[in-house]
Amino acid sequence: MRFGRIATPETMCFCVIEGEGEDYAQLTAKEIEGTPFTEPQFTGREWPLSQVRLLAPMLPSKVVAIGRNYADHVAEVFKKSAESLPPTLFIKPPTAVIGPGQPIRIPDFATNVEFEGELALIIGRPCKNIKADDWRQVVRGYTIVNDVSSRDLQFSDGQWARAKGIDTFCPLGPWIETDLDAIDVTNLPIKARLTHEGHTAVKQDSNSNQMIMSIGEIIEFITASMTLLPGDVICTGSPAGTEEMVPGDSIEIDIPGIGKLANPVARA
Repeated sequence: MRFGRIATPETMCFCVIEGEGEDYAQLTAKEIEGTPFTEPQFTGREWPLSQVRLLAPMLPSKVVAIGRNYADHVAEVFKKSAESLPPTLFIKPPTAVIGPGQPIRIPDFATNVEFEGELALIIGRPCKNIKADDWRQVVRGYTIVNDVSSRDLQFSDGQWARAKGIDTFCPLGPWIETDLDAIDVTNLPIKARLTHEGHTAVKQDSNSNQMIMSIGEIIEFITASMTLLPGDVICTGSPAGTEEMVPGDSIEIDIPGIGKLANPVARA
């Protein structure tokens, strides 16, 4: 089942998205009461998805991210080995979250701003001290995140809050895929396509099988330190292939079985 969040001329609401594939013209958004964390109760209102606006599928209390979880990305950004720089934990504020199609806005003080296409998890219930083997008990579904990062700020500040927490620096979507068994997250292609001056090129072309920490290990690591709440987002790390993007560009993250997350880039 796919859960989304939409804006119509009358309201904003959670919905179940029905239909096959990713063509919005072939999909229907059916409004539900409440949130995606219980069995959906339909209100009877529905819209063609092409006639409403998809929002970020969740407004989390926090976005918790694992950095340096792909060895090739560690090498390209930090110029060191993953053995010398193991995975690390950081948080992006909820004010950074935007939905599909909304512009990533780059302020003047942020230069060398790069995309990072990643698999993301949506937490389904309050959880603390979860063992790696039990991770499916607390995950509501999968979505896509773009962990936008200002490399100059990341290295000059020495910690990553400002570089990765700027407003609009966390595109999320397009929806939440809740069928955990339908997707093999241990062998999941991840691609990012950057369009610059009218030319589109694949920049990231990797697979989740390159993760250093598995999903279960990530959740065990995070929940040993902090309680996760329903709707919280976990970013599982970026593969190599990240590259600078500038106003006028657009970036699309593609993960089969989950969908595509596309956003234009603009000046703040």
